[in-house]
Amino acid sequence: MPDLTAIESADLAAARAVLDAEAAGITALAAALDRSFSAAVSVLLAVAGRVVVSGMGKSGHVARKIAATLASTGTTALYVHPAEASHGDLGMIAEGDAILALSNSGETAELADLIGYASRFGIKLIAITGGANSSLAQAADVALILPDAAEACPMGLTPTTSTTMQIALGDALAVALLTRRGFGPTDFRRFHPGGKLGAMLRRTRDLMHTGDEIPLAPAATAMADALVLMTEKRFGCLGVIDGNGALVGILTDGDLRRAMAPDLLTRSLGEVMNTSPRSIGPDALAAEALHAMNTARNPFTTLFVVDAARRPLGILHIHDLLRAGLA
Repeated sequence: MPDLTAIESADLAAARAVLDAEAAGITALAAALDRSFSAAVSVLLAVAGRVVVSGMGKSGHVARKIAATLASTGTTALYVHPAEASHGDLGMIAEGDAILALSNSGETAELADLIGYASRFGIKLIAITGGANSSLAQAADVALILPDAAEACPMGLTPTTSTTMQIALGDALAVALLTRRGFGPTDFRRFHPGGKLGAMLRRTRDLMHTGDEIPLAPAATAMADALVLMTEKRFGCLGVIDGNGALVGILTDGDLRRAMAPDLLTRSLGEVMNTSPRSIGPDALAAEALHAMNTARNPFTTLFVVDAARRPLGILHIHDLLRAGLA
């Protein structure tokens, strides 16, 4: 790799200085957290309506992100522009809501009507601000104070470290809320049905083939009949069940090659099968099924879905997982 030019070296030095400054701000924020954070979580958890997040300028952009993160993790939230609130959008805020207001200085003029509205109608107000003695902090039911940390901007003017701390604190609130609420993968999938993330959170029962599609045969089946059935089902395997319908084995193309002999067709399925069939439960995540297929010592392409008594409920092929968008 060629040596860096003077300009490239200067760019990297500037970037690292920014990241170091913002990392220091996050570290200071973590150390500064106290019981006010838990109080804010309790207020948000008790909200019967929506969490209304607001801020002006760069804080407004952060507020939009926090509202989106809260909404995607089980806390109903929306963003309201503070200037628009003064021109009618206060009507979007109702009894039972709570307001999460962001302002680094705590003296943002556009927030004044929101603050007054919260006080007038008994709406809980949580502040995220760097001004411990600011108007916003004094009016808030709970004030989360950002520690004094230098902005990463060399002039100390552009909101950088302060907005990074706001975003991080919003993430911390969202995660603490979902933890308290017991928000799990099933809940998460409800709000993330699309894309790879949504696919990973689907259950095996959502993707499996069922009924007559499942390639199954009793252990006593003659190999001649087993081969016909295996070919018809087109999964490249045949599940073997006992008298109770439980999965006790599997026959794959590889098993057939290993068992190839002149007397193969005169034997029973139970004599030739592999006695260690791979299976998974119906409530397992599709991502778990894909992981099992790909990380085995000898990766495989089909997986039986079984109940607690190991009775087959369905079968998954790796192509089903790929079509669902897991890779």
